[in-house]
Amino acid sequence: MDGLKFFLVQHARLHGAEVAPVEGGSFADRVFGGLSDDQLRLRPGRGLNSLAWLLWHVARTEDVAVNLVIAAGRQVFDDGWAGRLGVARRDIGTAMTDDEVSDLGARIDLAALRAYRTAVGRRTREVVGALPSAAWDEPVGPADTDRAVAAGAFGPRADWVPGLWQKRSRAGRLGSTAITHTAVHLGEALTVRSQAGLGLGL
Repeated sequence: MDGLKFFLVQHARLHGAEVAPVEGGSFADRVFGGLSDDQLRLRPGRGLNSLAWLLWHVARTEDVAVNLVIAAGRQVFDDGWAGRLGVARRDIGTAMTDDEVSDLGARIDLAALRAYRTAVGRRTREVVGALPSAAWDEPVGPADTDRAVAAGAFGPRADWVPGLWQKRSRAGRLGSTAITHTAVHLGEALTVRSQAGLGLGL
């Protein structure tokens, strides 16, 4: 199995069936499925994120990293999603305050959020499939992250993120964001489910 096929298999497991079918079902569908809107918005303890916030954060991060930074293209979010989601902020959520996390989780349109994450996942697969093989090893540099900064992707307490994202090749940033980052937060979502008494979704 080559690197592209491996990425697509792992990426599919971290998204819903609407993005790509997975034998036995996707991990993301099990983690976020079977819950009411109130359960998705619930924060079972101070300092814990809601499942709604986690869905938004992984979608925004993947959208920004893949489309603005890696591919130098247009992010999915700019296709009218701010209005559909009912959120004013454009950043990925890193270093948000506790109150900001609660506010976003309470107001975001959950049907639109699921649709947005699906759109991001599909776009990622298109971008990765079209990425020239030579581009995989190209380093992510300041010009790449500057596009994300200009788009308002990093909040006022997350000015350290662009420098961190520059320390990888495009392939490394792609794997780190669309696979590792998402998987870590899906693990966090299992903790939230457990703390809220919602079972583990497995």
